[in-house]
Amino acid sequence: MNLILSSGIRRVINADRPAMENFLVAHWGSAEIVTRGKMHHAGKLPGFICMHNHAIVGLITYRILNDSCEIITLNSLIRRCGIGSALMDAVKQEAYRKGCRRLWLITTNDNTPAIRFYQKWGMHITDIYPDAMVYSRKLKPSIPRTGCDGIPIRDEIEMEIGLDATNPASSGNDALGYPPD
Repeated sequence: MNLILSSGIRRVINADRPAMENFLVAHWGSAEIVTRGKMHHAGKLPGFICMHNHAIVGLITYRILNDSCEIITLNSLIRRCGIGSALMDAVKQEAYRKGCRRLWLITTNDNTPAIRFYQKWGMHITDIYPDAMVYSRKLKPSIPRTGCDGIPIRDEIEMEIGLDATNPASSGNDALGYPPD
């Protein structure tokens, strides 16, 4: 088993909140996150955490509304060792357990490593919101103008995976990716 994951992924508890808040500020500029024109205080949301040597090495936050679960933040400080996938799997299982039919998130056009990761994990791009960051910056002016590889941060990209009511491991789509009839 991977040394980092040997301590496991666990649910965020109240005692984690101060460290979680500091972690979000360090990696997102603040604990306030904007998606689709809505401000979220990620430090107060439910989540899952991965610790190593008493430090956060992975964190995911989410919110459930009706039958949808939106991932608000995902960070894995040690790439390519399974932390991000394990955190995503934990939220997917929780969403399924809570009766959600859809797991979704917003990322930005510059975040090509995240887009690649989410697609490999099984998500699909379902919508692109051109110039959405203009409005997001009105809510959170500290959002940078450029991101990964110097790419201008302009658009929001929505990605999702369906949650099959009979199989939480399934996307709910057939082998070609088409939803069931």
